[in-house]
Amino acid sequence: MFRPIWLLIALFAAMSAALSIGLTEWFSLYPCHLCIFQRLLFMVLAVLALAGLVFGASLVGGVSGLLVLMVAAVGMGVAGYQSWLERQPPDLGFSCVGPEMGPIEHLVEWLGQQVPTLFLATGLCDDMGPQWLGMSFANAALAGYLLVFVLGLWALWRIRQSFT
Repeated sequence: MFRPIWLLIALFAAMSAALSIGLTEWFSLYPCHLCIFQRLLFMVLAVLALAGLVFGASLVGGVSGLLVLMVAAVGMGVAGYQSWLERQPPDLGFSCVGPEMGPIEHLVEWLGQQVPTLFLATGLCDDMGPQWLGMSFANAALAGYLLVFVLGLWALWRIRQSFT
């Protein structure tokens, strides 16, 4: 019914996080705060989807499913914003670097101090980096979060159907 969907989401999110880590190392990339935050969101999605798989149609499973939707929506917003930043002409002065750090930057900085291998931000958000099939990593993440959101909706719909 709905459990294979949660498993698919968990595997996809874990693969996305692992791919982010692997490609950063392989291409010697300098990930920005938004890149690292998106990596973290994929890790959180994997855990939440596993909770949906384990707890099924229980209250905990339903709450984890709703949290999957919320985290995927946040991911779409962050990846969409970064995709927009990447497309701005450099002479207009749009940048992710501001006079003060926001909550995302503070979280990523703290995580980078705890586990630098996974969470150290060393780049700028408006640097597009390598592209694949005409898409930046932020564009690909946006598509990934959209896929997770749609799959999460489907899983929750299937849970609802199991009660009728």
